[in-house]
Amino acid sequence: MNICPVILAGGSGTRLWPLSRSSHPKQFLSLAGVHSMLQSTLLRVSGLSESEGITICNEEHRFFVAEQLREIGKLGTIILEPAARNTAPALALAALSVDPDSILLVLPADHIIKNEEAFIAAIAHALPSAEDGKLVTLGIVPTEAHMGYGYIHRGEAVGGGFTVLDFVEKPSLEKAQGYINAGSYYWNSGIFLFKASQYLKELELYSPKIYQVCSAAVKTMSSDLDFLRPNKEIFESCPTDSIDYAVLEKTSNAIVIPMEASWSDVGSWASLWSINEKDESGNVIRGDVIEHKSKNSYLRSENKLIAAVGVNDLIVVETKDAVLVADRNSVDQVKLVIQQLKDAGRTEIDVNREVFRPWGKYDSLNAEEGYQVKLITVNPGAKLSLQKHHHRSEHWIVVAGSAEVTRDGEIFPLLVNESTYIPLGSIHSLKNPGKIPLKLIEVQSGGYLGEDDIVRFEDIYGRLKN
Repeated sequence: MNICPVILAGGSGTRLWPLSRSSHPKQFLSLAGVHSMLQSTLLRVSGLSESEGITICNEEHRFFVAEQLREIGKLGTIILEPAARNTAPALALAALSVDPDSILLVLPADHIIKNEEAFIAAIAHALPSAEDGKLVTLGIVPTEAHMGYGYIHRGEAVGGGFTVLDFVEKPSLEKAQGYINAGSYYWNSGIFLFKASQYLKELELYSPKIYQVCSAAVKTMSSDLDFLRPNKEIFESCPTDSIDYAVLEKTSNAIVIPMEASWSDVGSWASLWSINEKDESGNVIRGDVIEHKSKNSYLRSENKLIAAVGVNDLIVVETKDAVLVADRNSVDQVKLVIQQLKDAGRTEIDVNREVFRPWGKYDSLNAEEGYQVKLITVNPGAKLSLQKHHHRSEHWIVVAGSAEVTRDGEIFPLLVNESTYIPLGSIHSLKNPGKIPLKLIEVQSGGYLGEDDIVRFEDIYGRLKN
Protein backbone atom coordinates (compact mmCIF):
# COMPACT_ATOMS: atom_id res chain seq x y z
CA MET A 1 0.00 0.00 0.00
CA ASN A 2 1.27 3.47 -0.90
CA ILE A 3 1.95 5.50 2.26
CA CYS A 4 2.37 9.22 1.71
CA PRO A 5 3.73 11.24 4.66
CA VAL A 6 1.96 14.59 5.12
CA ILE A 7 3.91 17.00 7.30
CA LEU A 8 2.07 19.92 8.90
CA ALA A 9 4.71 22.65 9.19
CA GLY A 10 2.60 25.80 9.34
CA GLY A 11 2.90 26.62 13.04
CA SER A 12 4.40 29.86 14.32
CA GLY A 13 4.36 29.33 18.08
CA THR A 14 6.41 31.30 20.59
CA ARG A 15 6.26 29.02 23.64
CA LEU A 16 9.99 28.42 23.26
CA TRP A 17 10.80 32.13 23.09
CA PRO A 18 13.39 33.61 22.66
CA LEU A 19 14.73 30.80 20.46
CA SER A 20 11.45 30.16 18.64
CA ARG A 21 9.71 33.17 17.10
CA SER A 22 6.93 33.64 14.61
CA SER A 23 9.40 34.27 11.77
CA HIS A 24 11.56 31.26 12.75
CA PRO A 25 9.44 28.83 14.79
CA LYS A 26 10.51 25.67 16.59
CA GLN A 27 9.92 23.20 13.73
CA PHE A 28 12.93 24.73 11.95
CA LEU A 29 15.20 24.53 14.99
CA SER A 30 17.55 21.76 16.13
CA LEU A 31 16.35 21.14 19.67
CA ALA A 32 17.21 17.48 20.28
CA GLY A 33 19.87 16.44 17.78
CA VAL A 34 21.68 17.62 14.67
CA HIS A 35 18.57 17.89 12.50
CA SER A 36 15.73 20.34 12.78
CA MET A 37 12.41 19.02 14.05
CA LEU A 38 11.00 19.19 10.50
CA GLN A 39 13.90 17.17 9.13
CA SER A 40 13.68 14.65 11.96
CA THR A 41 9.97 14.16 11.29
CA LEU A 42 10.56 13.18 7.67
CA LEU A 43 13.63 11.07 8.42
CA ARG A 44 11.64 9.20 11.07
CA VAL A 45 9.27 7.79 8.43
CA SER A 46 11.75 7.38 5.57
CA GLY A 47 11.71 3.60 5.98
CA LEU A 48 7.93 3.41 5.73
CA SER A 49 7.52 4.86 2.26
CA GLU A 50 9.31 5.53 -1.00
CA SER A 51 7.33 8.75 -1.28
CA GLU A 52 9.14 11.96 -0.29
CA GLY A 53 5.75 13.13 0.95
CA ILE A 54 3.88 16.40 1.13
CA THR A 55 4.82 19.28 3.40
CA ILE A 56 2.21 21.96 4.10
CA CYS A 57 3.44 25.34 5.26
CA ASN A 58 2.68 29.03 4.95
CA GLU A 59 4.07 31.65 2.61
CA GLU A 60 6.45 33.18 5.14
CA HIS A 61 8.28 29.95 5.90
CA ARG A 62 8.39 28.43 2.41
CA PHE A 63 12.12 28.90 1.87
CA PHE A 64 12.97 27.44 5.30
CA VAL A 65 11.02 24.34 4.34
CA ALA A 66 12.51 23.98 0.86
CA GLU A 67 16.09 24.44 2.03
CA GLN A 68 15.78 22.09 5.01
CA LEU A 69 14.15 19.38 2.91
CA ARG A 70 16.86 19.71 0.25
CA GLU A 71 19.51 19.22 2.92
CA ILE A 72 18.17 15.73 3.69
CA GLY A 73 17.20 14.87 0.09
CA LYS A 74 13.45 14.84 0.82
CA LEU A 75 12.10 17.85 -1.09
CA GLY A 76 8.87 16.13 -2.18
CA THR A 77 5.81 18.32 -2.68
CA ILE A 78 5.42 21.60 -0.80
CA ILE A 79 1.90 23.04 -0.62
CA LEU A 80 1.62 26.68 0.46
CA GLU A 81 -1.50 27.15 2.54
CA PRO A 82 -2.94 30.49 1.32
CA ALA A 83 -4.37 31.29 4.77
CA ALA A 84 -4.41 29.62 8.18
CA ARG A 85 -7.58 27.51 8.36
CA ASN A 86 -6.53 24.73 10.79
CA THR A 87 -5.93 21.06 10.06
CA ALA A 88 -9.14 19.93 8.32
CA PRO A 89 -8.67 22.20 5.27
CA ALA A 90 -4.90 21.67 5.21
CA LEU A 91 -5.37 17.91 5.02
CA ALA A 92 -8.03 18.33 2.35
CA LEU A 93 -5.44 20.12 0.18
CA ALA A 94 -3.07 17.16 0.64
CA ALA A 95 -5.73 14.50 0.03
CA LEU A 96 -6.86 16.22 -3.16
CA SER A 97 -3.28 16.30 -4.46
CA VAL A 98 -2.49 12.56 -4.35
CA ASP A 99 -3.76 9.26 -5.69
CA PRO A 100 -7.13 8.60 -3.96
CA ASP A 101 -5.89 5.18 -2.80
CA SER A 102 -2.85 6.65 -1.03
CA ILE A 103 -2.63 6.20 2.72
CA LEU A 104 -1.86 9.56 4.27
CA LEU A 105 0.36 9.48 7.35
CA VAL A 106 -0.24 12.89 8.94
CA LEU A 107 2.52 14.21 11.22
CA PRO A 108 3.00 17.56 12.93
CA ALA A 109 6.49 18.87 12.16
CA ASP A 110 7.25 20.01 15.70
CA HIS A 111 7.12 16.82 17.79
CA ILE A 112 9.91 14.71 19.26
CA ILE A 113 9.63 10.90 19.41
CA LYS A 114 12.55 9.24 21.15
CA ASN A 115 11.43 5.60 20.81
CA GLU A 116 11.21 5.42 17.03
CA GLU A 117 10.87 1.61 17.03
CA ALA A 118 7.69 1.87 19.06
CA PHE A 119 6.44 4.61 16.76
CA ILE A 120 7.03 2.52 13.62
CA ALA A 121 5.36 -0.46 15.31
CA ALA A 122 2.29 1.66 16.11
CA ILE A 123 2.06 2.78 12.46
CA ALA A 124 2.33 -0.83 11.28
CA HIS A 125 -0.40 -1.80 13.76
CA ALA A 126 -2.64 1.01 12.51
CA LEU A 127 -2.10 0.42 8.78
CA PRO A 128 -4.62 -2.46 8.27
CA SER A 129 -7.38 -0.36 9.83
CA ALA A 130 -6.54 2.56 7.55
CA GLU A 131 -6.58 0.26 4.55
CA ASP A 132 -10.06 -0.92 5.62
CA GLY A 133 -11.39 2.65 5.53
CA LYS A 134 -10.92 3.66 9.15
CA LEU A 135 -9.70 7.11 10.14
CA VAL A 136 -6.98 6.25 12.64
CA THR A 137 -5.49 8.58 15.22
CA LEU A 138 -2.62 7.65 17.52
CA GLY A 139 -3.30 8.32 21.19
CA ILE A 140 -0.35 8.76 23.53
CA VAL A 141 -0.59 6.68 26.70
CA PRO A 142 -0.36 9.43 29.34
CA THR A 143 2.36 9.40 31.95
CA GLU A 144 0.98 12.23 34.09
CA ALA A 145 -1.97 14.57 34.49
CA HIS A 146 -0.85 17.14 31.91
CA MET A 147 -2.81 20.35 31.40
CA GLY A 148 -0.95 21.28 28.21
CA TYR A 149 -2.34 18.49 26.02
CA GLY A 150 -5.73 17.72 24.52
CA TYR A 151 -7.19 14.29 25.31
CA ILE A 152 -8.97 11.56 23.35
CA HIS A 153 -11.69 9.63 25.17
CA ARG A 154 -11.78 6.05 23.97
CA GLY A 155 -14.80 3.79 23.69
CA GLU A 156 -15.12 0.09 22.98
CA ALA A 157 -12.39 -2.05 21.46
CA VAL A 158 -12.54 -2.37 17.66
CA GLY A 159 -10.15 -3.08 14.78
CA GLY A 160 -6.98 -3.24 16.83
CA GLY A 161 -7.86 -0.04 18.66
CA PHE A 162 -10.84 1.71 20.23
CA THR A 163 -13.71 3.81 19.02
CA VAL A 164 -13.40 7.55 19.62
CA LEU A 165 -16.04 8.95 21.96
CA ASP A 166 -14.86 12.56 21.93
CA PHE A 167 -11.91 14.95 21.87
CA VAL A 168 -11.29 17.06 24.95
CA GLU A 169 -9.52 20.42 24.94
CA LYS A 170 -6.70 21.16 27.40
CA PRO A 171 -8.24 20.49 30.82
CA SER A 172 -7.70 21.83 34.31
CA LEU A 173 -5.32 19.85 36.51
CA GLU A 174 -8.26 18.35 38.41
CA LYS A 175 -9.94 17.14 35.22
CA ALA A 176 -6.66 15.87 33.80
CA GLN A 177 -6.12 13.80 36.94
CA GLY A 178 -9.62 12.42 36.56
CA TYR A 179 -8.80 11.33 33.02
CA ILE A 180 -5.68 9.55 34.24
CA ASN A 181 -7.62 7.81 36.98
CA ALA A 182 -10.30 6.69 34.51
CA GLY A 183 -7.72 4.95 32.33
CA SER A 184 -9.73 5.56 29.15
CA TYR A 185 -8.10 8.77 27.94
CA TYR A 186 -5.05 9.36 25.78
CA TRP A 187 -3.08 12.47 24.93
CA ASN A 188 -4.03 13.74 21.48
CA SER A 189 -0.87 13.42 19.35
CA GLY A 190 -2.25 14.94 16.16
CA ILE A 191 -0.87 11.94 14.24
CA PHE A 192 -3.33 10.33 11.80
CA LEU A 193 -3.41 7.53 9.25
CA PHE A 194 -6.17 7.20 6.65
CA LYS A 195 -6.88 6.69 2.98
CA ALA A 196 -7.07 9.96 1.05
CA SER A 197 -10.37 9.04 -0.60
CA GLN A 198 -11.92 8.02 2.72
CA TYR A 199 -11.00 11.30 4.38
CA LEU A 200 -12.46 13.29 1.49
CA LYS A 201 -15.63 11.20 1.58
CA GLU A 202 -16.12 11.86 5.29
CA LEU A 203 -15.18 15.52 4.91
CA GLU A 204 -17.75 16.01 2.17
CA LEU A 205 -20.38 14.37 4.37
CA TYR A 206 -19.71 16.19 7.65
CA SER A 207 -18.08 19.47 6.54
CA PRO A 208 -19.24 20.01 2.96
CA LYS A 209 -18.22 23.68 2.83
CA ILE A 210 -14.58 22.81 3.58
CA TYR A 211 -14.64 20.06 0.98
CA GLN A 212 -16.16 22.28 -1.69
CA VAL A 213 -13.82 25.21 -1.14
CA CYS A 214 -10.68 23.06 -1.02
CA SER A 215 -11.71 21.14 -4.14
CA ALA A 216 -12.17 24.38 -6.05
CA ALA A 217 -8.90 25.82 -4.73
CA VAL A 218 -6.92 22.74 -5.80
CA LYS A 219 -8.51 22.63 -9.26
CA THR A 220 -7.01 26.04 -10.01
CA MET A 221 -3.74 25.40 -8.14
CA SER A 222 -0.59 26.93 -9.66
CA SER A 223 3.06 25.88 -9.56
CA ASP A 224 5.78 28.30 -8.42
CA LEU A 225 9.40 27.11 -8.23
CA ASP A 226 9.32 24.27 -5.65
CA PHE A 227 5.85 25.15 -4.41
CA LEU A 228 2.19 24.44 -5.20
CA ARG A 229 -0.19 27.31 -4.55
CA PRO A 230 -3.92 26.58 -4.16
CA ASN A 231 -6.12 29.43 -5.35
CA LYS A 232 -5.87 32.05 -2.61
CA GLU A 233 -9.06 33.94 -3.39
CA ILE A 234 -11.10 30.74 -3.24
CA PHE A 235 -9.34 29.23 -0.22
CA GLU A 236 -9.77 32.32 1.95
CA SER A 237 -13.53 31.62 2.01
CA CYS A 238 -12.90 28.23 3.67
CA PRO A 239 -14.20 27.69 7.23
CA THR A 240 -11.60 27.20 9.94
CA ASP A 241 -11.78 23.87 11.75
CA SER A 242 -9.61 21.04 13.03
CA ILE A 243 -9.87 17.50 11.70
CA ASP A 244 -10.94 16.45 15.21
CA TYR A 245 -14.14 18.50 15.17
CA ALA A 246 -14.78 18.69 11.43
CA VAL A 247 -14.70 14.92 10.91
CA LEU A 248 -13.42 12.60 13.62
CA GLU A 249 -15.97 13.40 16.33
CA LYS A 250 -18.84 13.04 13.86
CA THR A 251 -17.88 9.87 12.00
CA SER A 252 -18.40 6.29 13.13
CA ASN A 253 -15.21 5.28 11.31
CA ALA A 254 -12.70 6.93 13.67
CA ILE A 255 -10.56 4.76 15.93
CA VAL A 256 -7.72 5.52 18.30
CA ILE A 257 -4.70 3.25 18.69
CA PRO A 258 -2.55 3.72 21.79
CA MET A 259 1.16 4.43 21.48
CA GLU A 260 3.99 4.53 24.03
CA ALA A 261 7.00 6.01 22.26
CA SER A 262 8.48 8.73 24.51
CA TRP A 263 6.51 11.38 22.62
CA SER A 264 6.55 15.11 23.32
CA ASP A 265 5.18 18.12 21.50
CA VAL A 266 7.94 20.21 23.14
CA GLY A 267 5.42 22.72 24.37
CA SER A 268 7.68 24.46 26.89
CA TRP A 269 11.27 24.79 28.04
CA ALA A 270 10.46 22.48 30.94
CA SER A 271 9.36 19.72 28.55
CA LEU A 272 12.50 20.22 26.49
CA TRP A 273 14.56 19.85 29.66
CA SER A 274 12.70 16.66 30.57
CA ILE A 275 13.34 14.85 27.27
CA ASN A 276 17.02 15.76 26.81
CA GLU A 277 19.99 13.87 28.21
CA LYS A 278 21.29 15.40 31.44
CA ASP A 279 24.61 15.46 33.25
CA GLU A 280 25.11 13.94 36.70
CA SER A 281 23.58 17.07 38.28
CA GLY A 282 20.43 16.95 36.16
CA ASN A 283 21.50 19.82 33.87
CA VAL A 284 20.91 20.04 30.14
CA ILE A 285 23.72 22.11 28.65
CA ARG A 286 23.85 23.44 25.09
CA GLY A 287 26.49 25.77 23.66
CA ASP A 288 29.17 27.75 25.46
CA VAL A 289 28.22 27.14 29.11
CA ILE A 290 30.24 26.83 32.32
CA GLU A 291 28.36 25.67 35.38
CA HIS A 292 29.42 25.17 38.98
CA LYS A 293 27.27 23.47 41.61
CA SER A 294 24.10 24.00 39.59
CA LYS A 295 21.31 21.43 39.41
CA ASN A 296 18.29 20.46 37.31
CA SER A 297 18.62 23.40 34.94
CA TYR A 298 18.43 23.97 31.18
CA LEU A 299 21.32 26.21 30.10
CA ARG A 300 21.53 27.14 26.42
CA SER A 301 23.91 29.61 24.80
CA GLU A 302 23.60 30.53 21.13
CA ASN A 303 26.39 33.12 21.06
CA LYS A 304 27.81 34.32 24.38
CA LEU A 305 29.32 32.46 27.32
CA ILE A 306 26.84 31.58 30.08
CA ALA A 307 28.34 31.06 33.54
CA ALA A 308 25.89 29.51 36.04
CA VAL A 309 26.97 29.24 39.67
CA GLY A 310 24.92 27.54 42.37
CA VAL A 311 21.56 27.82 40.62
CA ASN A 312 18.81 25.21 40.69
CA ASP A 313 15.75 24.55 38.51
CA LEU A 314 16.45 27.39 36.12
CA ILE A 315 15.87 27.88 32.40
CA VAL A 316 18.52 30.17 30.90
CA VAL A 317 18.43 30.72 27.13
CA GLU A 318 20.65 33.27 25.40
CA THR A 319 20.21 34.54 21.83
CA LYS A 320 21.79 37.49 20.03
CA ASP A 321 19.08 39.93 21.10
CA ALA A 322 17.38 38.42 24.17
CA VAL A 323 18.01 36.35 27.29
CA LEU A 324 15.35 34.32 29.10
CA VAL A 325 15.84 33.47 32.78
CA ALA A 326 12.95 31.54 34.31
CA ASP A 327 12.16 29.13 37.10
CA ARG A 328 11.78 25.72 35.47
CA ASN A 329 8.46 25.23 37.25
CA SER A 330 7.06 28.56 36.03
CA VAL A 331 7.86 28.49 32.32
CA ASP A 332 4.17 28.46 31.41
CA GLN A 333 4.21 32.12 32.41
CA VAL A 334 6.52 32.97 29.50
CA LYS A 335 3.27 33.68 27.66
CA LEU A 336 2.82 36.71 29.94
CA VAL A 337 6.19 38.05 28.76
CA ILE A 338 5.11 37.46 25.17
CA GLN A 339 1.97 39.50 25.80
CA GLN A 340 4.04 42.34 27.27
CA LEU A 341 6.24 42.31 24.18
CA LYS A 342 3.14 42.46 21.98
CA ASP A 343 1.65 45.31 23.96
CA ALA A 344 4.91 47.25 23.73
CA GLY A 345 5.24 46.66 20.00
CA ARG A 346 8.61 44.95 20.45
CA THR A 347 10.04 43.19 17.40
CA GLU A 348 11.76 40.52 19.49
CA ILE A 349 8.59 38.47 19.57
CA ASP A 350 8.54 38.05 15.79
CA VAL A 351 12.06 38.23 14.40
CA ASN A 352 15.55 37.28 15.49
CA ARG A 353 18.44 39.66 15.09
CA GLU A 354 19.72 37.12 12.57
CA VAL A 355 17.18 36.92 9.73
CA PHE A 356 17.17 34.17 7.10
CA ARG A 357 16.42 34.76 3.43
CA PRO A 358 16.34 32.31 0.49
CA TRP A 359 19.76 33.62 -0.60
CA GLY A 360 21.34 33.41 2.88
CA LYS A 361 20.96 35.61 5.96
CA TYR A 362 21.75 38.93 7.55
CA ASP A 363 22.64 39.93 11.11
CA SER A 364 21.79 43.45 12.31
CA LEU A 365 24.95 44.40 14.17
CA ASN A 366 23.99 47.94 15.16
CA ALA A 367 21.25 50.46 14.48
CA GLU A 368 20.88 54.10 15.44
CA GLU A 369 18.85 56.96 14.05
CA GLY A 370 19.91 57.48 10.45
CA TYR A 371 22.15 54.43 10.01
CA GLN A 372 22.26 50.65 10.36
CA VAL A 373 25.09 48.10 10.10
CA LYS A 374 24.50 44.53 8.91
CA LEU A 375 26.61 41.45 8.29
CA ILE A 376 25.23 39.89 5.11
CA THR A 377 25.95 36.25 4.19
CA VAL A 378 25.15 35.10 0.65
CA ASN A 379 25.21 31.37 -0.10
CA PRO A 380 27.34 30.08 -3.02
CA GLY A 381 25.50 30.66 -6.30
CA ALA A 382 22.76 32.70 -4.63
CA LYS A 383 21.66 36.16 -5.72
CA LEU A 384 19.74 39.01 -4.13
CA SER A 385 16.93 40.55 -6.16
CA LEU A 386 17.50 43.40 -8.60
CA GLN A 387 16.12 46.28 -6.54
CA LYS A 388 16.24 49.89 -5.49
CA HIS A 389 15.50 51.89 -2.34
CA HIS A 390 13.67 55.19 -2.00
CA HIS A 391 15.05 56.21 1.40
CA ARG A 392 18.54 54.80 1.89
CA SER A 393 21.99 54.45 0.36
CA GLU A 394 24.35 51.55 1.10
CA HIS A 395 28.09 50.90 1.43
CA TRP A 396 29.29 47.32 0.91
CA ILE A 397 32.64 45.97 2.18
CA VAL A 398 33.55 42.34 1.39
CA VAL A 399 35.14 40.49 4.32
CA ALA A 400 35.06 36.91 2.97
CA GLY A 401 34.46 35.31 -0.42
CA SER A 402 33.82 37.21 -3.63
CA ALA A 403 30.90 39.22 -4.97
CA GLU A 404 29.45 40.11 -8.34
CA VAL A 405 27.78 43.52 -8.10
CA THR A 406 25.21 44.94 -10.49
CA ARG A 407 24.73 48.71 -10.22
CA ASP A 408 22.72 50.71 -12.74
CA GLY A 409 23.52 48.30 -15.55
CA GLU A 410 27.24 47.96 -14.73
CA ILE A 411 28.46 44.52 -13.58
CA PHE A 412 31.77 44.25 -11.71
CA PRO A 413 33.55 41.97 -9.18
CA LEU A 414 34.21 42.84 -5.56
CA LEU A 415 36.88 40.94 -3.61
CA VAL A 416 37.98 40.78 0.04
CA ASN A 417 38.78 44.22 1.49
CA GLU A 418 37.21 45.96 -1.51
CA SER A 419 34.13 48.16 -1.19
CA THR A 420 31.50 49.92 -3.27
CA TYR A 421 28.75 52.49 -2.83
CA ILE A 422 25.07 52.09 -3.79
CA PRO A 423 23.49 55.56 -4.05
CA LEU A 424 19.86 56.18 -3.08
CA GLY A 425 17.61 55.18 -5.98
CA SER A 426 20.31 53.11 -7.71
CA ILE A 427 19.09 49.84 -9.28
CA HIS A 428 21.37 47.15 -7.92
CA SER A 429 21.89 43.48 -7.13
CA LEU A 430 24.42 41.22 -5.45
CA LYS A 431 25.51 37.69 -6.37
CA ASN A 432 27.92 35.16 -4.91
CA PRO A 433 29.68 33.55 -7.90
CA GLY A 434 32.07 31.55 -5.71
CA LYS A 435 32.04 28.22 -3.88
CA ILE A 436 32.24 29.58 -0.33
CA PRO A 437 29.80 31.89 1.49
CA LEU A 438 30.13 35.58 0.66
CA LYS A 439 30.24 37.81 3.73
CA LEU A 440 30.06 41.56 3.56
CA ILE A 441 29.42 44.46 5.89
CA GLU A 442 26.57 46.69 4.75
CA VAL A 443 26.25 50.21 6.15
CA GLN A 444 22.85 51.75 5.42
CA SER A 445 22.30 55.51 5.68
CA GLY A 446 19.01 57.34 5.32
CA GLY A 447 15.86 58.68 6.89
CA TYR A 448 14.03 55.33 6.79
CA LEU A 449 15.74 51.94 7.05
CA GLY A 450 12.79 49.52 7.14
CA GLU A 451 12.92 46.22 5.26
CA ASP A 452 9.86 47.23 3.26
CA ASP A 453 11.82 49.97 1.44
CA ILE A 454 12.58 47.61 -1.43
CA VAL A 455 11.29 47.87 -4.99
CA ARG A 456 12.05 44.61 -6.81
CA PHE A 457 12.52 44.38 -10.57
CA GLU A 458 13.76 40.79 -10.84
CA ASP A 459 13.89 37.99 -8.30
CA ILE A 460 14.88 34.35 -8.92
CA TYR A 461 12.93 33.27 -5.81
CA GLY A 462 9.54 34.56 -6.98
CA ARG A 463 9.12 37.02 -4.10
CA LEU A 464 6.61 39.80 -4.50
CA LYS A 465 7.65 41.29 -1.16
CA ASN A 466 10.06 40.56 1.70
